[in-house]
Amino acid sequence: MQTFVTEAVEWPDNAAALRDQVRALVAEHGESDPVRRANSWTKPEPAFSRILGEAGLLGMTWPKEYGGHERSQLERYVVIEELLAAGAPVGAHWIADRQSGPLLLRLGNEELKRRWVPAIARGEAFACIGLSEPNSGSDLASVRTAARRDGDEWVLDGQKVWTTGAHVSHFMIALVRTQAGSERQQGLSQLVVPMDAPGVSVKPIIDLTGAHEFNEVFFDNVRLPANALLGFEGEGWTQATAELSLERSGPERYLSSMVLFLELVRHAQTESDPALVALVGRLAAEAWTLRLMSASVAAKLARGEDPALEATIVKDLGNSYEQAIPQLVQAAVDFGAADTEVLRSVCFYLLQVSPSFSLRGGTREIVKGIIARGLGLR
Repeated sequence: MQTFVTEAVEWPDNAAALRDQVRALVAEHGESDPVRRANSWTKPEPAFSRILGEAGLLGMTWPKEYGGHERSQLERYVVIEELLAAGAPVGAHWIADRQSGPLLLRLGNEELKRRWVPAIARGEAFACIGLSEPNSGSDLASVRTAARRDGDEWVLDGQKVWTTGAHVSHFMIALVRTQAGSERQQGLSQLVVPMDAPGVSVKPIIDLTGAHEFNEVFFDNVRLPANALLGFEGEGWTQATAELSLERSGPERYLSSMVLFLELVRHAQTESDPALVALVGRLAAEAWTLRLMSASVAAKLARGEDPALEATIVKDLGNSYEQAIPQLVQAAVDFGAADTEVLRSVCFYLLQVSPSFSLRGGTREIVKGIIARGLGLR
């Protein structure tokens, strides 16, 4: 049976300098509102993304030929950990830098790579992922959005939903059915769709807090060139599920509520409640354990290994942790006391949005099934 093995991570020699660089940028250009800093990797700020691009902090591991900087996976990990811990507004570039750029580099034709990858590294091009569809729930294989060939073009029709960041994105990597009459995982392909293409329209989905993170995206007779195909026709399912593994193990899977934890620490310093001190200790220990697990996955990726199972475990445990923090804080803190306004605001915001944490990147039920298969339990 395969198990999760953590390891001592050898951080790069320049880790401290990178942390200082990121902290200085956040101090000068970051978000001051504590509520906005919570769950910050969903908060888009295109100007801040461009600042990171100018500083060489996007596309860090990519080839210089395509605008990257050929730095290590662990250097990138240091940067994104600092950005998330500070609650920096990184939502605009997040998906493009984390998964769309690497996918284009691995599977894209030369024209797609030249068009999009350097712009992502500059913080000037953002991406969204077209997976979920109406009435499908977590059944990703029930894709009905279809693309048919018409000469040298693809003609795309259909709808995607719960598409994060589509309203600020320049392109989508969409999972679509390219083989008429195919079912389930068969006959699926991925297409790169410019969001300004004629026939593409975006409708916002506003959440409980009034925030605009999700969208519906409609395709009405959208015409794309033949080279919009990413990778290989009919291999879309394999490509898309491999892509999902890129988003399951990073610090964003346990740091979404970190701003609330830090506010709790500040509050506990002014109190003499042993229960608060114990809660701070518990949450700090869990965060440190998750950090070790997440960094171990990054170290394996840096060696060229494929820690898909470990990444999925990190997502499952990390989501449980970041969802539990607002509930634990609500139970432990007297919000009627003085000087709790900021703590209360951040807590109540996260109580509303945290149920979604275990949906993005795969629902808890789907993730546990993947883990069970990986461990040989089913």
